[in-house]
Amino acid sequence: MFKDYRIRAAAILLLAALIGGSALLVSWLREDGAGVLIGGAFELTDQSGRRVTDSDFRSKLMLIYFGYVFCPDACPTALQTMADAVDLLGPAGNDVVPIFITIDPERDTTEVLGDYAEAFHPRLRALTGTPAEVARAAKAYRVSYRKAEETAPGEYLMDHSSIVFLRS
Repeated sequence: MFKDYRIRAAAILLLAALIGGSALLVSWLREDGAGVLIGGAFELTDQSGRRVTDSDFRSKLMLIYFGYVFCPDACPTALQTMADAVDLLGPAGNDVVPIFITIDPERDTTEVLGDYAEAFHPRLRALTGTPAEVARAAKAYRVSYRKAEETAPGEYLMDHSSIVFLRS
């Protein structure tokens, strides 16, 4: 783990360099310990159907991205960049967990997320929940999203923020 702050800082700088053109926002606890400026607690369901909370990942650095499976461009690009960054870290990448949180729980079921996550990285955790649970997680990270107008029944895009968050 990144217990030594120098190693943690170096890993963060390397991840930032590897993410490159993608927006990377580092989420830290406030110094007074009163809470977080961006980011926070969540309770969601992973692609295997297991309930998880943010504290399940606290022993690692988390790369978190909010998006949806049917996204035509931003989401797959960000997830592939995250996967590449984790791999390029070599053994230190084992201390980083890539996390994808859907903003479209209506279509992104655990089964759909399982297939999607496998396409990017074997350790990618894909999370969903009820619309209220997803909204709470997105609000904690200041992520905006909305369902766009349907082009056909059940066919629509989601407008959303495109930021990769790094959280310890």
